[in-house]
Amino acid sequence: MTIMMTSPPTRTTSDWLEVAGELAAALRPGAAERDRSGELSADAFDTLRTAGITAALVPEEFGGGGASHADMGAVLRVLGRHDGPTAVTLSMHSHLVAAQVWRHHHGIDAEKVLRKVAEGAILISTGASDWVSSNGTARKVDGGFRVSARKNPASGCEVGQVLVTSIRWDDAPDGPQVLHCSVPFSADGVSIDFTWDTLGMRATGSHTVVLDDVFVPDAAVSLVRPADQWHPVWNTVCGAALPLIMAAYLGIADSAVAAARAAVAGRSEPHVIHLLGEMMNAHITAADVIAAMFDDSEDLHFANTDEHASRTLSRKTVATEALIDTVRLAIEVTGGVGYTRSSTIERLYRDVHGALFHPLPRAKQTILTGRVALGLSPIA
Repeated sequence: MTIMMTSPPTRTTSDWLEVAGELAAALRPGAAERDRSGELSADAFDTLRTAGITAALVPEEFGGGGASHADMGAVLRVLGRHDGPTAVTLSMHSHLVAAQVWRHHHGIDAEKVLRKVAEGAILISTGASDWVSSNGTARKVDGGFRVSARKNPASGCEVGQVLVTSIRWDDAPDGPQVLHCSVPFSADGVSIDFTWDTLGMRATGSHTVVLDDVFVPDAAVSLVRPADQWHPVWNTVCGAALPLIMAAYLGIADSAVAAARAAVAGRSEPHVIHLLGEMMNAHITAADVIAAMFDDSEDLHFANTDEHASRTLSRKTVATEALIDTVRLAIEVTGGVGYTRSSTIERLYRDVHGALFHPLPRAKQTILTGRVALGLSPIA
């Protein structure tokens, strides 16, 4: 597919949305087939790269598009309306870029990574499987580490150039540590095990990346932290990542609302009106909560605090529940038509449930938020 790019040196929000709309229209016809096959569209990511979307968040001074955090959220929402899995996969790359932009805004050197993205690199996250404890094994050698691990899910790994991950180092001199590092997919010992086979979000290509005795030079290790303990890096990740991820899922709910309204247009039975009202309440709740996430992120200038991470995670839980309710009610208001495989809403319902599994699931989030409310460390 060929997308015409807008040419101004500095794109406005409307420029970004115009490009996203053109991309989304091109992606939509193949979305159902990719859901059936479970295959990620490599062509889609080539197009996203060519159109400047994968580097949209990179500051202009480093060769990127200079889009704001909220602009990128709006792009993901538009894409999510037409192809949820591609939008969510793009959000996983984008949130890693956003974390680097946060670092840049706070005086931490992030130029090397941001320039790589501006040159076309796609970053692949393994954050959902890493979190505080991480996994895998690391062994210190001259000049770096030898690491082995299985990392899943790793959305978009088939189209990525750089794996952004962490590895547990149990025999570190000061006790168990976690190494945060980047690994080129071209490195010896890196492979993909095609394990992704799910109810929804089937076309995200979230397979398992296998690291088999891979050499990671010291220069590729960005952080060494104590294992099993909360670290401020997670405050940055939560504030940068979750608004973008949830924006992609909001696009899925937008599509379900539009489909449901079209399906019952012209009807006026009380139960249909009632269900439509409930659906709109849930949809507006989700949209407002996600907008608050972006407002609170202060365009990636937010303070690195446990309180900010806690608020962001709380909003993620509230938004997830509202998004799932929105699409469930879209099925209900259609009288069951939306439950059939021939309905777009059925696919959207399966896809929107993916939001449950991004950090943090509700049970873990409520414990974290409760601890922070009492002035405790976010995890025990």
